[in-house]
Amino acid sequence: MQSGDVVDLDVTGVAHGGVFVARQEGLVVFVPDALPGERIRARITDVKKSFARAEALEVLDASPDRRAHVWAQADISVAPEARPGGADFGHITLTRQRALKAQVLREAFDKFAGTSIDVAVRGPEDVLGADHPVVRDAEDGSHYRTRVSLHVDGDGRIGPFAARSHTVIPVEAHPLATPEIEEVALALRSAPEGRIDLVQPADGRVRSIRRPARTGDRRRRFAPKPERAEPETVIERVGDREFQVDAGGFWQVHRAAAATLDRAVRDALGELSSDAWHLDLYGGVGLFAAALGDLAGHARLTTVESEPRATAHAERNLEEFGAEAVTARVDRFLSRVSSQASLFDREMLTRGVTLLDPPRSGAGREVVEAIADLGSSRVAYVACDPVALARDVGYFRAAGYELSGIQAYDLFPHSHHVEAVAVLTR
Repeated sequence: MQSGDVVDLDVTGVAHGGVFVARQEGLVVFVPDALPGERIRARITDVKKSFARAEALEVLDASPDRRAHVWAQADISVAPEARPGGADFGHITLTRQRALKAQVLREAFDKFAGTSIDVAVRGPEDVLGADHPVVRDAEDGSHYRTRVSLHVDGDGRIGPFAARSHTVIPVEAHPLATPEIEEVALALRSAPEGRIDLVQPADGRVRSIRRPARTGDRRRRFAPKPERAEPETVIERVGDREFQVDAGGFWQVHRAAAATLDRAVRDALGELSSDAWHLDLYGGVGLFAAALGDLAGHARLTTVESEPRATAHAERNLEEFGAEAVTARVDRFLSRVSSQASLFDREMLTRGVTLLDPPRSGAGREVVEAIADLGSSRVAYVACDPVALARDVGYFRAAGYELSGIQAYDLFPHSHHVEAVAVLTR
């Protein structure tokens, strides 16, 4: 078997990352745009020692869970190089998508956490109620993205990248974006090479943030629009609470995600001790710190975030709790607390909760062990990657914590991404 070969594959499973599993000539073959139980025709694109990658060309025997792709231009009938990325589960019924995500999560825990879990993936409607204003207009899992990034290539083409590529694909629809963002995206006609971020905060107006390409500095390739000295601050809402955030700063993508995760954290933790020190790590603008503050009353509360403007917003967003907002890398903050905390501080930490919402790569062994060393009574872990979560839960278990509960949520319908909230107890 070699690159370029066209083969017929029997798909038997799902793997993390939006790909499915088949076998050919003794090798595992990872292929997108398929479903377990299907027979497909595919082209081999890459062959390694123990596995190969392929691109799906045709469905020979379809699963009953296959549906017309939510994004017509990403359908298997389109040439693989012309399919836009970002909707790698868009050809699957919503119920089966969630079952597959739960399977990936369970298998990740079996492999990396050293423990088994029984978890279902629920939608925002299951948490907030089908009549909640942020979920009732998206029953099929479409039109939920309040933040979309488009790319502009050297020839002026505007659109998403092709799946697993940096090739810009002009498209005729954006079915995962809110209708307002879709309208703006399709009206774009010209822009300098780089990226365009479209953002729709709670006020409903779409902002366009242009980030022209900078050559010669790969770490800072995209820069904010030069004429704006300071980013615009917008308001996001969760229930009756308002959060200030930069228009181009981090906020949850799904219009119901912040409310869903806020509810999930509150339900998972319940009432917290007011005579304790609670930590919110990778805290952003304070979404979860506000939940901790509500649950703990007048407890000591610290939120930690490496991005200075997010920390400044968090300080304002958490004024009612008297929270401390620290600008620092989480590993350095934990090291400082470990070396400088008094016995009284450490005692308060042992009665408190540490919440962390790390990036997709997870927290890692060093941070996990530093959290465990502080001895918080419970740890709440908000995760957007099942493998990173499972790996870190394994580190927590080795450090003396056990998993006491986990819930999973479908906040990226039609993609392979899944969010989870895990609680660990010392």
